Amino acid sequence: MIDLKLAIDKYYRISDSAWQALQEIVKIQEVSKGELVLRAGNTARNIHFINKGSLRTFYIDKNGNTYNKNLFLEGKFAAAKVSLLTKSASYFSIEALEDTILYNINFEQYKALQDEYADLQKFYIAYIEQSWIIYREQIEIAIVMLDAKDRYLKFLNEHPGIEERIAQHHIAAHLGITPTQLSRIRKSIKNNPNQHM
Repeated sequence: MIDLKLAIDKYYRISDSAWQALQEIVKIQEVSKGELVLRAGNTARNIHFINKGSLRTFYIDKNGNTYNKNLFLEGKFAAAKVSLLTKSASYFSIEALEDTILYNINFEQYKALQDEYADLQKFYIAYIEQSWIIYREQIEIAIVMLDAKDRYLKFLNEHPGIEERIAQHHIAAHLGITPTQLSRIRKSIKNNPNQHM
C-alpha cells in the first residue's frame, strides 16, 4: 500500500503509528470495467483510493440523460462526499472506466481514528483544503479563463496517455464540452502537431 502512503504524505506526513492503524481499516477491492462502485440512491460508506485504473462519477436525470460529474485516476481519492458526510442517499453513481484496484477506507472508522491520531485529522483537513476547495476553484477558473482547446491540452499534459485509456465522450464531459467539440479540437491539434500548452 505504498502508493496510498505516498498520496497521504503529499498532503500531510502522518506518523508510523497512525499509518499502522489506518492500514488495518483499508480493504482492497478489484472492480471490472463498467462495474458500479456505488449506485445512485445508495448511501456511501467508503473513501476510495485508486491504486490502478479510473473512476467516473455520473448522474442520470429524469429524462434518462447521463451527466459526468468527475473523472478520477490513479493516485487520487474518490468519494460521494455529500452522501458520506450526511449519511444520506447518493445523488450520483461511481463507475469503473477500466479494470480498477481500489483501497477502500471506511469513513466512519476513519473518523474514529481521527480522535486517536491528530495527524490523521490534519491530513483530512489538508486534503479537503487542497482537493475540495483549491482544486475545485482552479477548475472553475479554467472553465471561464481557458478556451476548450487549452483545457484539453492542459488535461492531456496532466494525464499523459489518458486519451488511449478513456472514451472521448467521458473526457469531453469532464472538460465541460460536447463530444463533437472535442472531435474538432483533436482534429485541429492533429493538423497542427506543434501546438503546446
